Amino acid sequence: MKLSHFQFNLPTELLAEFPAESRDEARLMVVNRKTKTIEHKTFRDIIDYFDDGDVMILNNTKVFPARMYGNKEKTGARIEVFLLRELNAEQRLWDVLVDPARKIRIGNKLYFGDDDSLVAEVIDNTTSRGRTLRFLYDGSYEEFRRKLTELGETPIPKYINREVTEEDAERYQTIYAKEEGAVAAPTAGLHFSKHLLKKLEIKGIQFAEVTLHVGLGTFNPVEVEDLSKHKMDSEELIINQEACDIVNKAKVRKSKICCIGTTSMRAIESSVSSQRTLNTFTGWTNKFIFPPHDFSIADCMVTNFHTPKSTLLMMVSAFCGHDLMKKAYEEAIKEKYRFYSYGDAMLII
Repeated sequence: MKLSHFQFNLPTELLAEFPAESRDEARLMVVNRKTKTIEHKTFRDIIDYFDDGDVMILNNTKVFPARMYGNKEKTGARIEVFLLRELNAEQRLWDVLVDPARKIRIGNKLYFGDDDSLVAEVIDNTTSRGRTLRFLYDGSYEEFRRKLTELGETPIPKYINREVTEEDAERYQTIYAKEEGAVAAPTAGLHFSKHLLKKLEIKGIQFAEVTLHVGLGTFNPVEVEDLSKHKMDSEELIINQEACDIVNKAKVRKSKICCIGTTSMRAIESSVSSQRTLNTFTGWTNKFIFPPHDFSIADCMVTNFHTPKSTLLMMVSAFCGHDLMKKAYEEAIKEKYRFYSYGDAMLII
């Protein structure tokens, strides 16, 4: 398939700027691949589609406050610094994006905090906006990480054109987030409330946790018409034995296996054995899933509504079937479903 197959007109007013009032009160579109039918529900109704012994795969990554603002030495120019990944804990080296980038050169120093209590020096250019920073801080590593958290803010997506609020710090995070390392939330999981998770647990649904630290590369635009030529950025992935056991036993007993989000799907599809079972994994994945793709583990998935030409839409289209996905998105626009990170959800069965 080509990039142009994933273009559609998305009214800007359907881009959700705020989350639903309660997590599980978002709308839920249920798309049935067998019957080609579409139902309109509320997210908490998801419990009706699962039974005792079914498994949900959750991405337990935790978003850290990756967006910071500093001032350039001498000029005092305000610079946005987006922390991408830690390169060396001992030397306090980080890969970052800076904006505006044209003002930031090797050797420049940036000062953070009202009292300039944190200083960083630019030591390398990596891409047009990318830089490597060395943070200069006298305290312990734990104190340094606390300082980053104190000075950073929740990295809500740029399309949300408003100030970050206290609510964002809580709502741009799944309630099962544990392993810090993501710079964007696995947004399908944002719809689960503690109450809903408990009800699912009581019904006998099992949860397998994987960790895929979502990077900004997930949202990079695809700029080639031939999708086979697009390269995904690598993201850190950990799948432990416990998760494998839960998933593989469910496969044997033919229970439903549902991926919560594209990141969970990408995680498990990155580590499949020749017997189509889930393997343990510790490392990095740059797997790009687009149609056609033969999925090995999950038979249903939860996802949000994605933007045109995005790699997320391509994966969902591969799972759902392109024609049915197109029909579902036309219905979503007609029914004014909310799109993107704080938007509504879709269950594909």
